[in-house]
Amino acid sequence: MNVLYFAWVRERIGIPREEVNTEAATVMDLVEELRLREDRYAAAFADIAALRVALDQELTTFDASLSGVREVAFFPPMTGG
Repeated sequence: MNVLYFAWVRERIGIPREEVNTEAATVMDLVEELRLREDRYAAAFADIAALRVALDQELTTFDASLSGVREVAFFPPMTGG
C-alpha cells in the first residue's frame, strides 16, 4: 500500500511517500509497525492525538480497517483562517 506523509510528519520521517507491505488490520496496527522500524518513525508517531489519517483520500480514525485500502495518508490537523 502507498503511505503518504505530510508537513512535519514528512520532515521527521524524511520521505514524502513509500510503498509498505503490511499485514496490519487497522491504521493503528500500521502505526505500531511503522513505530518499530526506526527512531524517525517512532518520533513521527509518538503522539497520534496530533495526527489525522485518510484512507484512499477519505478522513477516518485510527481504528479504521485497512481492508482493500490502497493509500494511507498521515498529516497534522489543518487550521483555517
